Amino acid sequence: MSIRLPLELPKQWGMTDHELASWPLSFRDDALAGQVCLVSGGGSGMGRAIAYVLTRLGAQVAICGRRADKLEETAAGIEEHLGKKIMTRAMTIREPEQVDALLAEAWERFGRLDVLVNSAGGQFPQAAIDFSVKGWNAVIDTNLNGTWHMMQSAARHWRDHGRGGSIVNIVAVVARGMPQVAHTAAARAGVIYLSKTLSVEWAPLQIRVNCVAPGSIATDGLNVYPRQAAQDFSVSNPMKRMGDVMDIAQSVVYLAAPTGKFITGEVLTVDGGRQNWGEDWPGGIPDYFRVSGR
Repeated sequence: MSIRLPLELPKQWGMTDHELASWPLSFRDDALAGQVCLVSGGGSGMGRAIAYVLTRLGAQVAICGRRADKLEETAAGIEEHLGKKIMTRAMTIREPEQVDALLAEAWERFGRLDVLVNSAGGQFPQAAIDFSVKGWNAVIDTNLNGTWHMMQSAARHWRDHGRGGSIVNIVAVVARGMPQVAHTAAARAGVIYLSKTLSVEWAPLQIRVNCVAPGSIATDGLNVYPRQAAQDFSVSNPMKRMGDVMDIAQSVVYLAAPTGKFITGEVLTVDGGRQNWGEDWPGGIPDYFRVSGR
């Protein structure tokens, strides 16, 4: 009996648990001691790396996401490699009631919250003219609406407890548009300007709101794209390589920790210069845009 394998097995992008637990960091070990941090999308990719780094720097960490198995894998890895336990909660940020329940649980368990990192999100490559209503709504609902639900719920808890906090939203580099992922370009641009607006509205509450905009980062999320298109991301910027999840995780720390205490309403772009030169085609470059000799 023969077994037919898929034409392309998923590529193992990104870092192992051991690497996440031991990669050299630019911050002292107790940089976030006594802090409580909540990370959405903490079961995989950049969110997983962020959870590791926050824990390594002394924070108590809670993660949430849709897949309980991924969350438990992250928690088990952190316990095995760092000797620390984190809180996990399987839920969807699309539902405000579930978001409120998550924030209430975090406050009840830890007695405080200092940092919210909105890393949950996703998209798929497709020509915008072919988007279905369901596909469009799914990306907007997670990347924009879900992020908003998390921000508002956190802010209300901070207001009601009479203390401030810090929000860091993982967005995207949208200045020149994002062909083939127009839905996420719209959602992420919305989050960026929502964050800028709230950085003013919520300043009296001592709440800082910032964004990190990753370029091409090596994570398992690249497996949603055609293999060649994902590999081509490494030449989409003038540095001609992909970033790694530690580039993003440490950028989050910089904004969330005391190093960012006078920064709000800002977007920290981590893209190897792609915003100045380069292009991404997540679904593969269309013939119209192919240039002879490239």
